[in-house]
Amino acid sequence: MKKYLKTMLLTILTLQLTDCAINRFRTIETVEEQVYAQEISKATTSKIGLNLAPNLKQKETVDEDSFATIVSFGDALCHMPVNNAAFDKETGIYDFSSIFKYVEKYFEDATIVIGNCESPMAGAERGYSGYPTFNAPEHLATDLKELGVDIMTTANNHTLDKGFSGLSATLDFLDEADIFHVGTSRTIEEQNTILIKDLNGIKTAFLSYTYGTNGIEIPKDKEFCVNLIDEDLILMQIAQAKEKGAELIIASIHWGVEYQTTENTEQRRLAEFLIQNDVQIILGSHPHVLQPMKMLEVQVEGGKVKEGLVIFSQGNFFSNQRDINTRNTAIFNIEIRKDGKTGKVTVERVTYAPIYMNIKGVGEKDRYELLDLNEIIRSYEANEEIWSKAMYELALREKERCEKLIGKEIK
Repeated sequence: MKKYLKTMLLTILTLQLTDCAINRFRTIETVEEQVYAQEISKATTSKIGLNLAPNLKQKETVDEDSFATIVSFGDALCHMPVNNAAFDKETGIYDFSSIFKYVEKYFEDATIVIGNCESPMAGAERGYSGYPTFNAPEHLATDLKELGVDIMTTANNHTLDKGFSGLSATLDFLDEADIFHVGTSRTIEEQNTILIKDLNGIKTAFLSYTYGTNGIEIPKDKEFCVNLIDEDLILMQIAQAKEKGAELIIASIHWGVEYQTTENTEQRRLAEFLIQNDVQIILGSHPHVLQPMKMLEVQVEGGKVKEGLVIFSQGNFFSNQRDINTRNTAIFNIEIRKDGKTGKVTVERVTYAPIYMNIKGVGEKDRYELLDLNEIIRSYEANEEIWSKAMYELALREKERCEKLIGKEIK
C-alpha cells in the first residue's frame, strides 16, 4: 500500500511542480500522506534542479496600460449649394461621400470618432434648406457613419432651426444611422442619461453644451431639449458621469466669436472651470475658423494643478463658406493612456492633419472635397504627377495657415 501510495504521490507532485508551492498538498488528506509528500517533494525537487521556497507566492499579475485614440473634427455645415452638389438626379439620393474621399484614412484606426452636427435633419417633408435655418438631407447621417463617425454633438446655435420637432427628427435619423449623439434630448430622461463609452478599457463620458440657439426660444415645457452652457447643469452632469464610473470626461463646447482666430476671455474662463471640475478634454466649435490647441494647467484648492487639453475651435469640417480661414480645418488625433497600476488617464499625444475645403465651379464633378494637404505635398514632391504645381503651392500655403492657427502638435 505504501509503495503504491508513494508512486501515486510522486506522479501527482511531478505534475504539480509548476503550480504554486503553497498548494502542493491540496490532494493529500492524511498526516501519513503529507509526510510522504514532503519527502518526495524534496527528493524530486533536488533531482530536477528546482529550488522551490516553502512559502513561494503565486506570480503577480502585471497591470498593463490601456490606450485609445479619439479622432475629432469640427462643424458639418450643409449650406444649400453643398446639398445641391450632393444630389444625384439618377438615384434621387443626396450623397455626401465624395466630400470625404481624400481623408477617409484618418478615420480607419480610431477607437472612436466625434464631430459636430451643425445642421439639423428635420426630414424631406420640411424642405431642405441652408443658412440661416438649416435642414440637411438625412442621408448625411448615413454618409457620416460610413466614414467611420461614432458620435455627433448636437448642442449648437442651429439646433432649434426647425423647432423641437426638427431637433427630435435629427436624433431619430442619427439613431437610424447608428450614430450616438449628445447635447440635445427628446425627453428629460434622455438628458439625464450620460453617454459613456468604453474605449479599450477606458470608461469615457461625453458631454455637450452650447452658448445659445440664435434667439430661438426653447419651449418652456421642454427646457431639457438643449444643453446650454449653464454651470449648474455642467456640474450636475459631471457628477452623473462620475457616478457611472467615468475615468475620462470629454466636453464639446459651442462657444466663442465667429471668424475670430483666437479664444476670448470667456472661452478661457470656461475652459479653466471645466478642467477644475475634472474635464480632461475640451473640443470647441462655432467660430467657423481654427483656433489654438493648448494643454492648460489650472490651479485648484490646496495648490494642486490639474491639466486638460483644449482645442478652442476645430473650425468647419465642411461648408460653403469662402471667407479667409473658413476653408481651413483639421482632423485631430488624440491619444490617451490609462496607467495600469494607478488607473490615471492622461492625454499622451495630440497630432492633426491639416485639411482644406476645396470648392470647384457649379456643376463640376465632386464640387466639394476635403483635401489632405500633407498628402498633396508628399505626392508632388515624389513626382507622382497626380497634383498640379498650382495645387501643390496651395497645399503649402494652406498647411502653413492651419499650423499658425492651431499651433504645435502635443507630443
